[in-house]
Amino acid sequence: MQYSEKVMEHFANPHNVGEIADANGIGEIGNAKCGDIMKMFLKIENDIIVDVKFKTYGCASAIATSSIATDMIKGQPISEALKLTNKAVVEALDGLPAVKIHCSVLAEQAIKAALADYYKRQGIDPEPIVGKIEEHDHEACHI
Repeated sequence: MQYSEKVMEHFANPHNVGEIADANGIGEIGNAKCGDIMKMFLKIENDIIVDVKFKTYGCASAIATSSIATDMIKGQPISEALKLTNKAVVEALDGLPAVKIHCSVLAEQAIKAALADYYKRQGIDPEPIVGKIEEHDHEACHI
């Protein structure tokens, strides 16, 4: 399986790893079948994501997509973070092997889950804003 240099860089030296003690949005997405678990922590002030951290248990692609996705939304308004797609994450990493594309979906969904949590904490129904959080489901994960 061939990984791009960017994937290897973000896997070897992931950015924004850890937790935010006073996070006001936390989202966790995982799949028991393949073992990938991604947890996102957001610190949002005035609708801007001022800090973002993640903890991911998974393959190189899962870690790399978490790392680059957090880079892509840090400092951005919520409206921009909501537009982040798995396709944009894959492109930012100069591509992923086809069997690993699902990892980028996991990153997109973890961010959306954290944003949904942020809205819930404010008593706002997140579904009209964030959409429905998809369950991570696929067959061949760690090939």
